[in-house]
Amino acid sequence: MRIFAATALVLLSGMSAHAANISGSAVILRALDKVTATTQDYTVEIGDILQYGSLSIEAVHCEKRPPEELPETFAFLKIKDAKLDGKGGRAEEETVFSGWMFASRPALSALDHGVYDIWVIGCQTPEPVLPDFTQ
Repeated sequence: MRIFAATALVLLSGMSAHAANISGSAVILRALDKVTATTQDYTVEIGDILQYGSLSIEAVHCEKRPPEELPETFAFLKIKDAKLDGKGGRAEEETVFSGWMFASRPALSALDHGVYDIWVIGCQTPEPVLPDFTQ
């Protein structure tokens, strides 16, 4: 009986009950302009591009953990910086960041830019559809 209990304990301890992450329809970003010391929050739909100063920020994907787990939001972003051609026009865009950003740890994977900082602060998810029990 002890062997059965020990075996069951070992097998059950290896099982985890994690719920799947919730995919979002938009990323909520906070942008800091270091020159003017101003911040602005933006909501960027997945697949859309936000123009912020010389940056083009594409929201590729975002997810957040379900409410019963530790809170965490993460998003995959592609950020390009427009370089000037010396005549006041944009010459080319250089990719300055492409990867995952985490809301709870912005310094873990951050944009390294001299003028701007970008943080993920949320992931907008569709509202759940509740059943109608009035019928």
